[in-house]
Amino acid sequence: MCLIPAVAQDWRTGEVLMLAYVNEEALARTRDTGKAHYWSRSRNKLWLKGETSGNFQYVKEIRIDCDEDAVLFLIEQEGGACHTGYRSCFYRTIDGKVVGEKIFDPKDVY
Repeated sequence: MCLIPAVAQDWRTGEVLMLAYVNEEALARTRDTGKAHYWSRSRNKLWLKGETSGNFQYVKEIRIDCDEDAVLFLIEQEGGACHTGYRSCFYRTIDGKVVGEKIFDPKDVY
């Protein structure tokens, strides 16, 4: 199975929300439904972003990079993108300083 990186970016603000991976099936389902689907490397299965939390990603456009080995999902994010409760998975600096906004408590949705 071939996996390629998929970056999810807010289509209005340009904020990078998360990085995940897609295979051919995830990309096809994303295109068919308009909702972001990814391949979970830890669970070894396809998943619809938001299927558990309700924090769906509505895909406005899909772009591919110049080498055709990564995709960019321009999305409208419902709720937070990160399973930790933050709007973006990139909510802290490399030194651990929290710079992002927490918008839900994960224990309320998982």
